[in-house]
Amino acid sequence: MERSARQQRAEHAPGHEPGVTRAANGRLRMSIPISALVYLAPAAMAALVLMVGWELWVRLADVPVYIVPGPLTVLRRLFGDVGFFAGHGATTLMEAGAGFFLGSLVAVAAATLMAHSRILERILLPLAVVVKVTPIVAIAPLFVIWFGFGSTPKILIAAIITFFPVLVNANVGLRAVDPGALDLFRSLHASRAEILLKLRAPSSLPYLFAAFRIAVPLSVIGAVVGEWFTGDQGLGSVIIVAHNDLDTPTLFAAIFSLAIIGVSLTLATFYVEKRTLFWHDSFLA
Repeated sequence: MERSARQQRAEHAPGHEPGVTRAANGRLRMSIPISALVYLAPAAMAALVLMVGWELWVRLADVPVYIVPGPLTVLRRLFGDVGFFAGHGATTLMEAGAGFFLGSLVAVAAATLMAHSRILERILLPLAVVVKVTPIVAIAPLFVIWFGFGSTPKILIAAIITFFPVLVNANVGLRAVDPGALDLFRSLHASRAEILLKLRAPSSLPYLFAAFRIAVPLSVIGAVVGEWFTGDQGLGSVIIVAHNDLDTPTLFAAIFSLAIIGVSLTLATFYVEKRTLFWHDSFLA
């Protein structure tokens, strides 16, 4: 009790930083921005070494630009026309975000039904597997025929490619409840809605965020695949046009832009997960 009181006084002291808390073992826990920098530092160093090696290889081997451009050439192309890549990147980001939201919403709804009925699970899960194993490049042209050349087919393709991982993890998470807690809720005559909102949903959050970390980059891939077949907007269309024109620096610059979008979305997902699941064991160590 004395130690707890001392900790409370320390937390309310004038010099106490709200973004930094002291763990139960007395160690100072890092705030989210600092931990993110520490998390990214090894990857950033590895990327830097890779790019330096890439640039040296291109220069020493005298590799033609139309085959493999050096990182400096790619960066000059990227930052020399930032508005061009930012505009197309915003289109891809919008389509990926809408597809991720739609696919996750349908997946969570289907998982909720499956968690309450084994019969529905045996009906819906095989259909979801069929959707999963169907090559997305095979159905993308059909979506163009059915839905035209606008954003709709790209959003639907992104939704389809993100649907399965969210469905599986949501189903497992909604079923992974403490049996004792479930018996307690039932002994109190809690309704299915109360059990879902107050027990199953919180228990499923770690599983859902694990699926989101997979589904978010997949949504970008789905949007790019859709852009290969539809219209002239988005980084996918930039890649196709640059490939046809043998404009390799533009192609690599578009790939760099996609990498920036993917990494940014993954970090944002990690940030939201850490803020939401601060109580979970994975963030208490």
